[in-house]
Amino acid sequence: MKIMGRGLRLTIWIGADDIWHHKPLSHEIVRRAHEAGLAGATVLHGIEGYGAHSVVHTVHFLSLIDNLPLMIIIVDSEDGIRAFLPQLDELVTEGMVTLDPVESIRYQDSRKKARIGG
Repeated sequence: MKIMGRGLRLTIWIGADDIWHHKPLSHEIVRRAHEAGLAGATVLHGIEGYGAHSVVHTVHFLSLIDNLPLMIIIVDSEDGIRAFLPQLDELVTEGMVTLDPVESIRYQDSRKKARIGG
Protein backbone atom coordinates (compact mmCIF):
# COMPACT_ATOMS: atom_id res chain seq x y z
CA MET A 1 0.00 0.00 0.00
CA LYS A 2 1.21 3.49 -0.83
CA ILE A 3 0.12 6.43 1.37
CA MET A 4 0.87 9.95 0.15
CA GLY A 5 0.43 13.22 1.99
CA ARG A 6 1.79 16.53 3.14
CA GLY A 7 3.38 16.97 6.49
CA LEU A 8 6.14 18.57 8.47
CA ARG A 9 9.70 17.38 9.09
CA LEU A 10 11.04 18.19 12.53
CA THR A 11 14.83 18.03 12.85
CA ILE A 12 16.35 18.41 16.31
CA TRP A 13 20.08 19.15 16.48
CA ILE A 14 21.72 18.24 19.81
CA GLY A 15 25.00 16.79 21.08
CA ALA A 16 25.57 13.10 21.73
CA ASP A 17 26.58 13.93 25.31
CA ASP A 18 23.32 15.78 26.09
CA ILE A 19 21.58 14.12 29.03
CA TRP A 20 18.02 14.06 30.41
CA HIS A 21 17.70 12.64 33.94
CA HIS A 22 20.88 10.53 33.66
CA LYS A 23 19.92 9.11 30.23
CA PRO A 24 20.78 10.28 26.70
CA LEU A 25 18.51 13.13 25.65
CA SER A 26 18.01 11.54 22.24
CA HIS A 27 16.43 8.47 23.87
CA GLU A 28 13.97 10.62 25.79
CA ILE A 29 12.97 12.60 22.68
CA VAL A 30 12.38 9.39 20.70
CA ARG A 31 10.44 7.86 23.62
CA ARG A 32 8.18 10.90 23.87
CA ALA A 33 7.66 11.05 20.09
CA HIS A 34 6.58 7.41 20.18
CA GLU A 35 4.33 8.05 23.17
CA ALA A 36 2.77 11.02 21.31
CA GLY A 37 1.87 8.69 18.44
CA LEU A 38 4.09 10.38 15.85
CA ALA A 39 4.72 8.30 12.72
CA GLY A 40 8.41 7.65 13.40
CA ALA A 41 11.71 9.06 14.59
CA THR A 42 15.30 8.44 13.48
CA VAL A 43 18.50 9.43 15.28
CA LEU A 44 21.50 10.10 13.05
CA HIS A 45 25.02 10.37 14.47
CA GLY A 46 27.30 12.93 12.86
CA ILE A 47 31.03 12.44 12.53
CA GLU A 48 31.92 16.11 12.79
CA GLY A 49 30.20 19.41 13.56
CA TYR A 50 29.91 22.49 15.74
CA GLY A 51 27.08 24.33 17.40
CA ALA A 52 26.30 27.24 19.68
CA HIS A 53 29.79 27.40 21.23
CA SER A 54 31.60 27.21 17.86
CA VAL A 55 33.75 24.33 19.08
CA VAL A 56 34.36 21.75 16.34
CA HIS A 57 33.71 18.21 17.56
CA THR A 58 35.09 15.35 15.51
CA VAL A 59 35.85 11.66 15.71
CA HIS A 60 39.38 11.15 17.02
CA PHE A 61 41.43 8.09 16.20
CA LEU A 62 41.80 6.93 19.82
CA SER A 63 38.39 7.91 21.19
CA LEU A 64 34.94 6.66 20.25
CA ILE A 65 33.07 9.91 20.73
CA ASP A 66 33.69 13.59 21.54
CA ASN A 67 30.20 15.09 21.96
CA LEU A 68 29.46 14.52 18.31
CA PRO A 69 26.36 16.05 16.73
CA LEU A 70 23.06 14.16 16.64
CA MET A 71 20.06 14.83 14.44
CA ILE A 72 16.68 13.46 15.41
CA ILE A 73 14.32 13.51 12.44
CA ILE A 74 10.57 13.11 12.83
CA VAL A 75 8.03 13.39 10.02
CA ASP A 76 4.29 13.53 10.68
CA SER A 77 1.29 15.73 10.03
CA GLU A 78 1.75 19.42 10.72
CA ASP A 79 -0.73 19.23 13.60
CA GLY A 80 1.09 16.26 15.13
CA ILE A 81 4.50 17.93 14.93
CA ARG A 82 3.28 21.28 16.25
CA ALA A 83 1.54 19.56 19.18
CA PHE A 84 4.88 17.89 20.03
CA LEU A 85 6.96 21.11 20.08
CA PRO A 86 6.14 22.02 23.73
CA GLN A 87 7.82 18.74 24.76
CA LEU A 88 11.06 20.08 23.28
CA ASP A 89 10.76 23.30 25.30
CA GLU A 90 11.02 21.12 28.39
CA LEU A 91 13.77 18.81 27.13
CA VAL A 92 16.22 20.79 24.99
CA THR A 93 18.36 23.35 26.83
CA GLU A 94 20.89 23.80 24.04
CA GLY A 95 20.50 22.90 20.41
CA MET A 96 18.46 23.85 17.37
CA VAL A 97 15.15 22.77 15.88
CA THR A 98 14.17 23.14 12.24
CA LEU A 99 10.77 22.63 10.62
CA ASP A 100 10.37 21.91 6.93
CA PRO A 101 7.22 21.24 4.91
CA VAL A 102 7.44 17.86 3.19
CA GLU A 103 5.50 15.63 0.87
CA SER A 104 5.77 12.05 2.00
CA ILE A 105 5.20 8.73 0.32
CA ARG A 106 4.86 5.91 2.80
CA TYR A 107 4.98 2.29 1.72
CA GLN A 108 3.25 -0.08 4.08
CA ASP A 109 2.23 -3.70 4.00
CA SER A 110 -1.49 -3.65 3.20
CA ARG A 111 -2.05 -6.30 5.88
CA LYS A 112 -0.98 -3.83 8.59
CA LYS A 113 -3.15 -1.01 9.91
CA ALA A 114 -2.43 2.25 8.02
CA ARG A 115 -1.63 5.46 9.90
CA ILE A 116 -2.65 8.62 8.07
CA GLY A 117 -0.51 11.76 8.25
CA GLY A 118 2.89 10.10 8.48
